[in-house]
Amino acid sequence: MAIRTAGPGDLPDLLSLAVAFYAEDGFTTSRDDLRANLAHLVASPAARVAVSEAEGRVVAFAITTTSFGLESGLIAELEDLYVVPEARRRGEAERLIDDSLRWAAGQGCAAVEIVVAPNGLDVSHLFAYYGKRGFRDEGRRLLTHPV
Repeated sequence: MAIRTAGPGDLPDLLSLAVAFYAEDGFTTSRDDLRANLAHLVASPAARVAVSEAEGRVVAFAITTTSFGLESGLIAELEDLYVVPEARRRGEAERLIDDSLRWAAGQGCAAVEIVVAPNGLDVSHLFAYYGKRGFRDEGRRLLTHPV
């Protein structure tokens, strides 16, 4: 299994996986928006879009972006992480998390954050999963206002 940076040629595979991911987790972002956003992220120097391949097929992806703030300076957010069901429990997610952490460190980030969005689902297992990988729940809440 190989992890590599996604390129423009990966957009069809990425879109298929993103559509499956968002359907599975209850997100409502349209296919057209996902396509446009993926194209932007793949081209952005402020983002790392990594894919994991098995037998020549993309089976997982992770998207990590950077932002700069007063409190912490440059930070990264592991925004999306998805592994196709048949490739789960083989270490793909952990390898992608490690890849995101290495990329963020190489960018000079002070931390990597992750947002766990329940979308009406029980996601308690994710807190344990990410906790075992060094992420801490600092008790912060993310409030969103659409514009």
